[in-house]
Amino acid sequence: MKKTGLAWLWLSLVVIMGDLWSKYVVITNFRFYESVNVLPIFNLTYARNYGAAFSFLADHDGWQTYFFLGLAVVISAALTVMLYRSKETQAVKKWENIAYSLIIGGALGNAIDRAVDKCSLLSFTPDEPYNRLNVCQGYVVDFLDFYWNWDGYHFATFNVADIAISMGAGLLVLAAFFEKKNKKND
Repeated sequence: MKKTGLAWLWLSLVVIMGDLWSKYVVITNFRFYESVNVLPIFNLTYARNYGAAFSFLADHDGWQTYFFLGLAVVISAALTVMLYRSKETQAVKKWENIAYSLIIGGALGNAIDRAVDKCSLLSFTPDEPYNRLNVCQGYVVDFLDFYWNWDGYHFATFNVADIAISMGAGLLVLAAFFEKKNKKND
């Protein structure tokens, strides 16, 4: 049996489980927009993001929910195929496979969060009006809030899935750099 990068999918599962667990802790212990100061530059704040990174497209009328769900599934499927085709003969490929797995886990963690009706799963009533028939909530729970005290600047609130996606993207950039460097040296 040939060795493929699919062995790294365990990392995707860890990311998904960690992401969904952390969001569960937030929505069961915080009111919407409740904030707890942890450090002078960091709060835990329960927020909802109906868009993508930095709330991109959040102010549209709902079509973006299905777009982001579809995009997450397509990207995850494409990266899974890339993992399957990957042979870890070089260290660079190992880092690429780790990156793909982090991105898959983050994308699917946010997709599950966006698609699942969190209120009926957890059997609680949120602070605002709620429609029990609405299975696709369309938002992602964000809660990591960094800011600078001296000018009131807040970075976009984000979550564990977003961290995994960003780390995966960063690893891909590094892997491409080292692969290019290795080809130059050959």
